[in-house]
Amino acid sequence: MNFGPAIWRLAGQFLTAFAISAALVPVCRALSRRYGRVAQPREDRWHRRPVALFGGVAMGVTLVVVALAFGLYRDVPVLLVCATLAFVVGLVDDFLALKPSTKLIAQIGIASAVLFFGYRLFWVRSITLDSLLTLVWVVGVTNAFNLLDNMDGLCAGISLIVGASLLFDLVPRGGGAAGLALPEAQYLAMLGGATAGFLIYNLHPASIFMGDSGAFLIGFSLAALTLTHAHEAARRSNLLSVVAVPVLVLLIPIFDSTFVTIVRVLSGRSPATGGRDHSSHRLVAIGLSERNAVMVLWLLAAVGGVIAIAMNYISQSWSVLIGVVFALTMGFIAIYLARIRVYEGDDERMLREGTVTPLVVDFMYKRRVAEVLLDFFLVVIAYYAAYKFRFEGEEFPKNFGSFRNSLPIVLTTQMIAFYAVGVYRGVWRYFGLNDTVVVVKGAFIGTAVAQLVVLYSPWFIGYSRTVFAIYAVLLVGLVALSRASFLLIGEFVHRQRHASKRAIIYGAGDAGALAVRELLKRGDEAVRIVGFVDDDPQKRGTRVRGYRVIGDFQSLLQSIAEGQVDSVIVSSRNIPEEIVRAVAATGAKHGVGVTRLRVGLEEVTFSSHDGDLPQAAAQGGKSLPFPSPGERRPRQL
Repeated sequence: MNFGPAIWRLAGQFLTAFAISAALVPVCRALSRRYGRVAQPREDRWHRRPVALFGGVAMGVTLVVVALAFGLYRDVPVLLVCATLAFVVGLVDDFLALKPSTKLIAQIGIASAVLFFGYRLFWVRSITLDSLLTLVWVVGVTNAFNLLDNMDGLCAGISLIVGASLLFDLVPRGGGAAGLALPEAQYLAMLGGATAGFLIYNLHPASIFMGDSGAFLIGFSLAALTLTHAHEAARRSNLLSVVAVPVLVLLIPIFDSTFVTIVRVLSGRSPATGGRDHSSHRLVAIGLSERNAVMVLWLLAAVGGVIAIAMNYISQSWSVLIGVVFALTMGFIAIYLARIRVYEGDDERMLREGTVTPLVVDFMYKRRVAEVLLDFFLVVIAYYAAYKFRFEGEEFPKNFGSFRNSLPIVLTTQMIAFYAVGVYRGVWRYFGLNDTVVVVKGAFIGTAVAQLVVLYSPWFIGYSRTVFAIYAVLLVGLVALSRASFLLIGEFVHRQRHASKRAIIYGAGDAGALAVRELLKRGDEAVRIVGFVDDDPQKRGTRVRGYRVIGDFQSLLQSIAEGQVDSVIVSSRNIPEEIVRAVAATGAKHGVGVTRLRVGLEEVTFSSHDGDLPQAAAQGGKSLPFPSPGERRPRQL
């Protein structure tokens, strides 16, 4: 395949659009400021100062000019005309603030025009149902990008990643290098260049926003490019690729809009009302800087794009497995972000006012059901992956019947074993070594019983023992990782958070590790752990809970004196008191706080000489603030 000419052509179109956009954005910014078309800070918006609008104007004008210059209107007139109409609708909204219903009607009309000219998703055989799905898809993705434009650089950066993923997806669709020569690929290059030229002014702190004009242009264009024309549909026979590729490529816009909608509905808020409760805002709320929050979402978008592209080159069975695992990972991230409080006084006030739906309250009391459902999927994934690892290539389809027939037995025995050993009595937030032992015990008991039933039962013949060994190892890893997920995410966030207060822990032993755990558990947003200091020279350069031992007592004093630390936590009891006082004195001299971690057990004794029992206890506990053993009080919310 000779990719050279196609790549050079795309590069030229991209750079041309980039240069024109980068030159037009400052002009649009100056005009926006001159005529007062700026986004003012509001309670439901993230920015804190007036920012110029109409960055989308530079993007739209650039796309039209470059498309005309390269003659692209002759090749994809429907796409370009409808994208221009979407841009115009957004521009009118930027000027006149259209009603949501008006914008929705306009978007449905534009999507209907695309549908009229034979572009559909081709996800289902029913033309009527597929047409409805196409309308929902185009309108939904267009608005998803509009919702995603909630933090500097987020929407533009995600659109570049999505565009690159769609461009790579065109290679197998076009039969190789011809895919990059398609008009759709040229359109992606032009749109990417226009977006990149805008992005350099939109990175934090942004000097200009794209507005609805830019968001509608990007959202509609990328949604339309995932559609297939009727005469090309027969070439894409792999239904998994047809459905999963666009969903994975556009995962972050879909994830964010769906996540915000569900959380707002469950919290008794209108989904149409703006707010600072998007996934990006929640990442900042747990301590990440704005740049890091945006980069995390860029990374997730890139992972989704890579998986989508890989589906064109790997077997369908592996594609299913990888897609399901990634979907579960995004589910964990959604659950973690949903726990972050972004509404002031949300819990007690909303419960008192009755604005929390019954589903939220039920979920609080039925989270064990969610754990069981999760393990159900993990057992299926582990058993399926075990068969994939054991039987490669053509052997897998031959043995798929064995997997299908034995799966109910494995599921039943495994879930019973997990319940019997107490897997569902643990608390994820405090998952530790003892909980891991319980998971291992449950996994191997369930595997052993399932193996006995399958291998030594007359109803099952010719099953592999190796599959069960691989399955047990995979299941332990998946279940343990799922239980430790919140701890891992929390520790990652703690390391990446933007904090003004730097802390060093003095003492790199067990107590020092406990101090790290305490800081992570508290979620102290103002503290970032720099590392450990310890007087044992053998610990120099080692790591405790992932944090490096950077020096000893003398280097600690030097760090305090040079202003490299804002807080010192003395964790070990074995540190001599005179050294602790020296650290405290040096800290007081340079304005550095010194705290000490104290953990211990204290015996509680009672002597008859201390006086009589409290009156309430002497009377049988009738006045105690908790019920007596035989008494049950009604539960109140």
